[in-house]
Amino acid sequence: MKASHKTMALWAVLLVISVLMFQMYETQKKEVIQNFQFSQFEEALKKEQVKEVSFRAGPSAGIGKILGEIKPEFKDEAPFNGAVKFQITGNIGDEGLKIVRSYGITPNYESTDNSMIASALLNWLPLLLIVGLFFFLFKQLQSGGSKAMSFGKSKAKLLTENKHKVTFDDVAGVEEAKNDLEEIVHFLKDSKKFTRLGGRIPKGVLLVGPPGTGKTLLARAVAGEANVPFFTISGSDFVEMFVGVGASRVRDLFEQGKKHAPCLIFIDEIDAVGRHRGAGMGGGHDEREQTLNQLLVEMDGFEENEGVIIVAATNRPDVLDPALLRPGRFDRRVMVSAPDMVGREAILKVHSKKTPLASDVDISKVARGTPGFSGADLENLVNESALLAARNNKHKVEMIDFEAAKDKILMGSERRSMMMSDEDKKVTAYHEAGHTLIGKSLEGLDPIHKVTIIPRGMALGVTQTLPVDDQISLKKSKAKNMLAFLFGGRAAEKVIFKDYTTGASNDIERATDIARKMVCEWGMSEKIGPMAIDKSEGPVFLGMQQSSRQRDYSDKKAEEIDNEIRGFINEGYELAEKILTDKVDILHALSNALLKYETIDSAEVELLYKGGTVDEIENIRTAKQNELAIEQKKAQTASDKKNKDKSSSSSDPVTA
Repeated sequence: MKASHKTMALWAVLLVISVLMFQMYETQKKEVIQNFQFSQFEEALKKEQVKEVSFRAGPSAGIGKILGEIKPEFKDEAPFNGAVKFQITGNIGDEGLKIVRSYGITPNYESTDNSMIASALLNWLPLLLIVGLFFFLFKQLQSGGSKAMSFGKSKAKLLTENKHKVTFDDVAGVEEAKNDLEEIVHFLKDSKKFTRLGGRIPKGVLLVGPPGTGKTLLARAVAGEANVPFFTISGSDFVEMFVGVGASRVRDLFEQGKKHAPCLIFIDEIDAVGRHRGAGMGGGHDEREQTLNQLLVEMDGFEENEGVIIVAATNRPDVLDPALLRPGRFDRRVMVSAPDMVGREAILKVHSKKTPLASDVDISKVARGTPGFSGADLENLVNESALLAARNNKHKVEMIDFEAAKDKILMGSERRSMMMSDEDKKVTAYHEAGHTLIGKSLEGLDPIHKVTIIPRGMALGVTQTLPVDDQISLKKSKAKNMLAFLFGGRAAEKVIFKDYTTGASNDIERATDIARKMVCEWGMSEKIGPMAIDKSEGPVFLGMQQSSRQRDYSDKKAEEIDNEIRGFINEGYELAEKILTDKVDILHALSNALLKYETIDSAEVELLYKGGTVDEIENIRTAKQNELAIEQKKAQTASDKKNKDKSSSSSDPVTA
């Protein structure tokens, strides 16, 4: 049946229903009215059977109709025969009025026009309301989007415009993922090339990776490269409060995909609908499971979806149903991990294309100082740097802006308004100097980049390191040195002040975590050996909303584990205390420099570590400021000369 025929049939059904409902309403509303002669009316007045009388004026301003109501106890007597009301029509004149008044009844008066309007409203208003209601519902059925009756329609957005087209040139730092997805582009462009040898086009690609690594951007790049329709929808858009809506939306989505084949359907955060079935513990998630079942059938059921490729993204692949991950549904799993140093440099170059950079900006150094940053974090870093430069009325983004933006993202804004006593500043300076001295004294640790005692976020001071390379594996020697580095601040407080503060709470927490992993996960304890201890049984988000830790060792073994963890911690603390005691002069120099300048960089740390003094730092900073002033003066002179030459050339007379 065509769409127009369906529309006509629906209108016919709605009209019939409206008429039937109106007739039912009129039947219930209708009352029995008896037509009387005037003589019968006068007889009823004599017997005192009339309860109420109304005179309705006629066209000539005379009385054209008498309407009356009898008393209930007389309605079953003749001539009423069950009638409740009666009427007398005709030109009655004033005679009837006199007769009614003679029997002590005061009649009511009605206008013909008002009664007709009231009657029309009472008779037709219900019908108009019913027709209007059905017309509204019909319009909702015909409309899409989020209208009231479009529950079963898919909310997927079709992106076919080229206004914001994304290609693989806009994606950096995930080269392996790009290579895997380039084959999908070739499938969409020329599928016969791969099917002529008996191959089958992949039906689904699952992008797995932490948040912000570019999974959605990669999916858009695939659609942009293949130049095919691109449907995008979130996993949470399928399930609503109404039963069966999710499965209906899945069916509608794939029907749209078949009409636009070849095409891509991108489902973001698929774990919202694709979680492991049977995890509801009582059927609380039946609607979500029905949606998942329909998705499984559409991806690989009896019907073929030729030319429709599903691309989904999630950062929780461990919670997905196994049936969703089998070959034939999601044939490929593409890992989109956090970028390495080379990838971060490429991402920074992509995001800084439209940002004017000063000559002192070293993108490779920025990439080296942002380990663990995702693509979204790096984009935010470039944006924050540009905002900081604009706030200071700069024409280009300088390296100092990148450093300030990185500090703001990692630790929060500077809290220069925070009032700190001289004693607190001194304790903080020695604390950070302790970290710095341990970091310079032990091998294998990341180089010190910057030390500051300016409060940021929740920290009163920070010692920043700058990794040379991305850390893939961790040696036992470096792990032990990291413990000493973390305890450097607490040990410095003990060496200088013979007391402790709460400033080392985060250091202690991190050191304890490393020591526990050394014993329980990394097998670095000689006494415990290479054993995996305290492994978690099942992820928290598997659907059961609970997590349990299986303890498969005795109390004696637990005591040995605690002793080994404590041994690593004590060894690290004792090493830090010994180094600080032996090099207490350098510790004092670092602390005095922090108290004077609040922030010192790697070159100044190196100078103090090799025996330099605070006065030498002052001389170096003064020389740098003088060089900067000379460069700014030269630049200003060149700019003034250029403007002068330009103005003089424009004022020269034109010669023939």
